[in-house]
Amino acid sequence: MVKIHDLLGMNARNLTYLRLNKVKGRRIADSKLLTKRVLRKYKVPHPRLVKLMTNSTQVQQFDWLSLKKGFVIKPSDGWGGEGILVIKKASKFAGEWIEMNGRKIYVEDLKLHALDILEGRYSRNKAPDRVIIEERVKIHPKFRKYARGGTPDVRVIVFNSIPVMAMLRLPTRESNGKANLHQGAVGLGLDMATGITTHGILHYQKTITHIPETNKKVNGLRVPFWEDLLKIAVDAQRASGLGFVGVDLLIDEDDGPLVVELNDQPGLQIQMANQQGLLKRLRRIDDLELISPYKGIQIAQILFAERFADKVKSKDGRKILGIFEKVKIKVNKHKRYEVVAKIDTGAYSVSIDYDLAKELGLLEPQHVLWEKKVRSSLGVEKRPIIQIEFWLQGKKVTALAHVSKRKHLRAQMLIGRKYIREFLIDPGIVKNF
Repeated sequence: MVKIHDLLGMNARNLTYLRLNKVKGRRIADSKLLTKRVLRKYKVPHPRLVKLMTNSTQVQQFDWLSLKKGFVIKPSDGWGGEGILVIKKASKFAGEWIEMNGRKIYVEDLKLHALDILEGRYSRNKAPDRVIIEERVKIHPKFRKYARGGTPDVRVIVFNSIPVMAMLRLPTRESNGKANLHQGAVGLGLDMATGITTHGILHYQKTITHIPETNKKVNGLRVPFWEDLLKIAVDAQRASGLGFVGVDLLIDEDDGPLVVELNDQPGLQIQMANQQGLLKRLRRIDDLELISPYKGIQIAQILFAERFADKVKSKDGRKILGIFEKVKIKVNKHKRYEVVAKIDTGAYSVSIDYDLAKELGLLEPQHVLWEKKVRSSLGVEKRPIIQIEFWLQGKKVTALAHVSKRKHLRAQMLIGRKYIREFLIDPGIVKNF
């Protein structure tokens, strides 16, 4: 269950995090046309623009019969999914198309919809708008048994080049094939390490265990192209210049993840879908200075991985650790280095000796995620935080490790409680190494 004090509320979001979004970035996010232009400039994948219409003459003169494949008509400055019309394919008769729900629509209907968009029916301030026609993203086969009448999307909250939280949104019949929670879509939380669904909500806050109309469990579905999806979300944030943004992506059957929208005021229901608070996660990365933007993905996958504690056996399934254990540290693809580690439930994370880390090559740039300022008797010093892989009683562990001087201690490595939750600790076990 999500803890109240870990939740990001609207006031904290507006006063603390939305202030990071400058006027230029907000203008880009508010316009789907500007978003497309920026994404194209920075080579971020997105659905191909078929036609842009800015006046009624263009609507009347456009060759609508040239639209043979699936396409989407949307307002450039629309919000909340309003005004988006998704066409699955052309019918066998000229001037007819099939919507995602199977209904037929005719050329005059398309023209009227486009004219409504131009007049500002769906824009934020009811101001005149522009019509965007783009290619329809083909639903990935992985989602066909889970979604109804539309294409699911993934929202990723990105802050400081770090993907903080993500959610898969599944269209339902109630949402009329749209992946919007306020229209009745299902929201599924996603494990940041694997892209596997964890929890589910319907109607914003109603917790569910099964997806409506499918009898499928909300947990256990793996989102395809997960690594690519996170990278593209970070690229989109950096392209927009927004400090705190919700990046919405569709996953095409052939082309993989494509950015469809940037939201400079992302909703907070994503916390309910994940049963995790955004505020807690944001505070953990607030002052990080990344060495490179993609280090943020590694950090997210380590810091915000789900425990899946319900899958861990409580008695005979867990191994027992003593106070000191031998671990094998991965040095490269073919080499492991054995070292004695102290098991310490009073510590939270992992610590490794500076000289040992240097000897093993773990202080090379590809391993260092960021540097943390620490006050000591010598003043303020920077200590590297690295990604490390090791094996503890045969279990592979990927962790963040603080590099510090431990040469004077019995163990050159310390393992804290974050990475020993699946073990039992018996302080009476004494092993002679």
